[in-house]
Amino acid sequence: MDDVERVLDEVGPRLKRLRRERGTTLAALAERTGISVSTLSRLESGGRKATLELLLTLAKAYQVPLDDLVGAPAVEDPRVRLEPRKMGELTVWPLTGQPGQPQAFKLLVPPTRTEPELRVHEGYEWLYVLSGRLRLLLGDRDMTLGPGEAAEFDTRVPHWFGSAGNRPVELLSLFGKQGERAHFKARAAKS
Repeated sequence: MDDVERVLDEVGPRLKRLRRERGTTLAALAERTGISVSTLSRLESGGRKATLELLLTLAKAYQVPLDDLVGAPAVEDPRVRLEPRKMGELTVWPLTGQPGQPQAFKLLVPPTRTEPELRVHEGYEWLYVLSGRLRLLLGDRDMTLGPGEAAEFDTRVPHWFGSAGNRPVELLSLFGKQGERAHFKARAAKS
């Protein structure tokens, strides 16, 4: 059963519950709305599907929004709930609400993460430093990135990152399976 069918099947019980809560009879409601008692009874029992015309008339009679009668499906909340997780010394907030690739994360790297241990795994990563200074070891390169700087690399290259000082580093990370890269447009600086 899909969402629309489920909503339509719940209209009758909603109408009956609302009528009883208001303490009115089918006859009184029929007189007030001009809808026959038999039609109202069949709507409440599910023997008749509600039309928009009938629902609008009933919503006006009960002085409620149409959504109250049909119990329209809730719109999914687009906000991603930021629940931090500890991954070793890192604090990680998943920013992607849906499964699949690529995945987005906010990371907090403590200043205590200073012992480089290079790792290799499948995937492609893009890092963007929000605050602090990030030390990134990538193959035989050792670099420091500051706020507003980004790095993009194949994670099959031995890599490690940590704080480049005595302050934590906040960064954004996009991680995708092999071959997926972050794509963004940047204008060349004017000289």
